[in-house]
Amino acid sequence: MFSYDYPRPAVTVDIVVCTGELSDVLLIQRKHAPFEGCWALPGGFIEMEETLEAAALRELEEETGVSDVALTEVGIFGAPFRDPRGRVITIAYAAVIEEPTRNVRAGSDASAAAWFSTALFDQTCESNPTLKRPKLAFDHAEIIRKALEKLK
Repeated sequence: MFSYDYPRPAVTVDIVVCTGELSDVLLIQRKHAPFEGCWALPGGFIEMEETLEAAALRELEEETGVSDVALTEVGIFGAPFRDPRGRVITIAYAAVIEEPTRNVRAGSDASAAAWFSTALFDQTCESNPTLKRPKLAFDHAEIIRKALEKLK
């Protein structure tokens, strides 16, 4: 087997699912560390034999029950310390569905799945004390903001 001289990062996918008017975003509550109990985008590590898009569709269905959606690539997020487990690069995707109640259920490593107003992730939210943003894992607020910009 070939041995690399340099360490290799892990690769994940994250999916931003929004309602048709981009008014709500689907999040899962993490069941395991890191960030146990925090809210996050559905997503996870890719399998060695699957494409990135196939990994995103698999993770979305495993964690939320949502399937049969069209994905749009949002971007790549790879800040060196975005994941406390080590060097992890994620490819983010977005999907738009018409109804926020479409077969959503927590599954896999999610303890809950719920819809949140996208207004909570707007840059102005930080200056508005009446808006209570859920505690998010990783850099998912940044990913949500970029996805909303791309989808508008």
